[in-house]
Amino acid sequence: MGKIPNLSYVVPQKEVFAVVQIGAHQHKVTTDDVIYVEKLKNVDVHDKLLFPQVLMLGSRKETIVGRPVVPRASVMAVVEQQTRDAKVIIFKKRRRKNYRKHAGHRQELTMLRILEVIGVE
Repeated sequence: MGKIPNLSYVVPQKEVFAVVQIGAHQHKVTTDDVIYVEKLKNVDVHDKLLFPQVLMLGSRKETIVGRPVVPRASVMAVVEQQTRDAKVIIFKKRRRKNYRKHAGHRQELTMLRILEVIGVE
């Protein structure tokens, strides 16, 4: 076996992050992240959205925690696609009663790409 050369790989650090509330969920996002959220109504593919519910902003120099939201901060995203999650099987059974109930569910999702975090340098 040959000796492996010592190669150093540099993972680029993303400069700014934000914790944004979309619907009932909170997501930590940076620029160029792709996130899946519950289906957003009345939006189409390639629509640009602005989310003003930013709970926290952070960078290498500073961190800003909102009470409850950070003023004049927002996250811009674009809708990449509307899709559905994998099927979740619901199976209920009561033993010795000949009771079996079988159902399935697929959650509708919206895929977002984060374009910009506004509010901190």
